[in-house]
Formats: sequence, C-alpha cells, structure tokens
Amino acid sequence: MRFSLNIDHIAVLRNARAETQPDPVTAALLAEQSGIDGIVVHLREDRRHINERDVRLLRELLTTKLDLEMAATDEIIKIACDIVPELATIVPEKRQELTTEGGISVIDNIIRLKSAIKDLHNADVEVSLFIEPDIDQIDAAAEINSDYIEIHTGVFANAISEEEQFDELEKIRLAAKHAKKLGLGVNAGHGLNYQNIKIFKELTDIDEVSIGQAVIARAVFVGLNEAIKEMINLIR
Repeated sequence: MRFSLNIDHIAVLRNARAETQPDPVTAALLAEQSGIDGIVVHLREDRRHINERDVRLLRELLTTKLDLEMAATDEIIKIACDIVPELATIVPEKRQELTTEGGISVIDNIIRLKSAIKDLHNADVEVSLFIEPDIDQIDAAAEINSDYIEIHTGVFANAISEEEQFDELEKIRLAAKHAKKLGLGVNAGHGLNYQNIKIFKELTDIDEVSIGQAVIARAVFVGLNEAIKEMINLIR
C-alpha cells in the first residue's frame, strides 16, 4: 500500500496570518526525502489554502507523484490540463464546508464528469473520482473511463462503535474488490490516522492511501520527518 501526503494544512497555517511561512512546497520536498510516495493538494475554487503558485512549483520540483484534488469546473480543469499532474482527483466542493464532506455522485453528474475526464485524458492526465464505497457509483465511474476511484473513508474513520467501524470496513473492502474487477485503480482517504490505519491496511485491494491532517498534527510535536516515518512504519 502506497502513502501520499496531503499538505493542504501546511498552507492553511501559512494563510492564517497572510504570511509566506510555512511553505507547503518546502514541506512537500522534505516529505519526499522522508519516503512518501506522492503529494496531494486540493486547489479549491476559493484558494483558501493551496494556491496556483504552490501547484506550479510542485509540478516543477517534485520527483514523486502529484495528485491534484479539484472540482470539475472549467477554470480548474484548464489549470490541471496546463500543469499536467500525474493524477487529477475530482471531488465535490462546497464553499461553506470545512473539509470535503463526502464522495461525489457520479450517477447524478455523469455528463459533466464524462466531459471533464475526456478533457483531462486529452492532456495526458489520469483521473480519479472521489466516491463513497457504493457499487453503483463504481460502475458509473468505470463507464465514463475513470482510471481510478478514491474511496471516501470518512464514515469508517468517524465510526463511534467497533461494530459500525467493521461494517464500514467491509463495505470498503467489497467496493475495492469490485473496482479492481473492473480494472480501476483504488485509492482511499479521509480521516485516516495513526490508530485506524492499523486495521485499514489489511485491505489488500487498496493501492494507496491519502493522509494529511493526522500527519501534520503529529508533526507539530515530533517534526515532519518523524511523523511521516511513523506513519510509513504503520502502513508498510
């Protein structure tokens, strides 16, 4: 299982005082040295954390994978086609939300998503759709030629009881297996941390996990390099 680090929260801290530090690009380069497999950033329409300068520098400097999370809007699609990340992950986006609250409905947005995927493929960008662990949504993602899905793990991560956690884990397991049968790559993320990753890593059909807030929060106390290495040891 690969591990990509989401560095959005580094940019949140920088932007809180309209400063230039801490620089998320520097954090990404340090993370590469610590052994991560890729960097994830969400270029939101309102640019509340990561901005276009960050993304362009990351594209220029990274030696691992750049995963650009994005809404399927004309503006952001154009930027993605210009920058050409290794992966574009299409997510739902609401201005008032603190963080992405769930997966996108492929079924309800199939025409728009099919067009976005075609545009991104024409620019040689692979595409992932951030969705719930739902078989019908996975079938729709395969139908419109998505390369990957990223399974939303927020329900699993926020489960109150052990029974609820195991029920959601089983949903994710079955969803990942189904996606693999359809030839899709399978990533997962949202709310994964140093505790729940221990059981989550048993899902052998998950290719990669995206983790951000937990690692950045841990880094406040032990440093970024140590926080990353602790997570890598748990995953691998």
